[in-house]
Amino acid sequence: MITTFPLVRSFFNVASHVREEAFAYTENETIDSEIKISNLNVSIGSNHILKNINLEIPNNKITCIIGPSGCGKSTLLKTINRLIDDIDHVKVEGDIIIDGENIYEKKVEVTHIRKKMGLLSQRPTPLPMSIFDNITFGCKIHGVRNKKQLKQIVEENLRAAGLWEEVKDRLHSPASGLSIGQQQRLCLARGLAIKPQFILGDESTSALDPISSHHIEDLFVKLKEKYGIVLVTHTLRQALRIADHVVFIYLGEVIESGPAKELFNNPKHELTKQYLSGVFS
Repeated sequence: MITTFPLVRSFFNVASHVREEAFAYTENETIDSEIKISNLNVSIGSNHILKNINLEIPNNKITCIIGPSGCGKSTLLKTINRLIDDIDHVKVEGDIIIDGENIYEKKVEVTHIRKKMGLLSQRPTPLPMSIFDNITFGCKIHGVRNKKQLKQIVEENLRAAGLWEEVKDRLHSPASGLSIGQQQRLCLARGLAIKPQFILGDESTSALDPISSHHIEDLFVKLKEKYGIVLVTHTLRQALRIADHVVFIYLGEVIESGPAKELFNNPKHELTKQYLSGVFS
């Protein structure tokens, strides 16, 4: 039996004194779930990618989805906001319930679902327009036209993304002129502007320098007061730093999930122990 996880234990001991409040609930305590996934199977052509996924993802916490490359982490994220629909020959079976609504019922309108899910991609994707217009783009699609209201939305969400002071004097300049770290925060602000319920991040700091990456992580920790946050990460250290809840996926199956402190310090499945010990990555 594996009894020690050197990387995990040493890092967690350093970080735990500032993160203890995130683990106030115990393993047996009921999660205040906002996303419930039941019997989810996803196939693309003949490739069965996600297999019988059953999960509860809590609100107002950071859930990190971890596992080796190619195990289905990003596919799961795309299934939650129905970006998976854009892939040819995809088949989705099972239920994903968000606030009592099954997002895969035939009558569900996809734009309505995606509005609930602010997505931050691996690389920033600013629109080819000004900083101001990037933030207001989604709002205008959803019917906001009042100029005073739009200005307020821009300032509010750039502040939330920690970018206001850096760009307030050049709001009508092209977003492409921002650094890559600033662009990623702009994309975060753009997602927040349409008032999602959850923020999804798909390796959202992997293309950033360490300082920008740390800045985004700090924002996630602050933003969980208002949103549920679901992050796919291939970096175990990132999950150790900021996760409240962890889902470990291997070959398309959920091997283990639970409160971060419990899973990192006392994993129950042998595959989880091996992954945390660095046997495979």
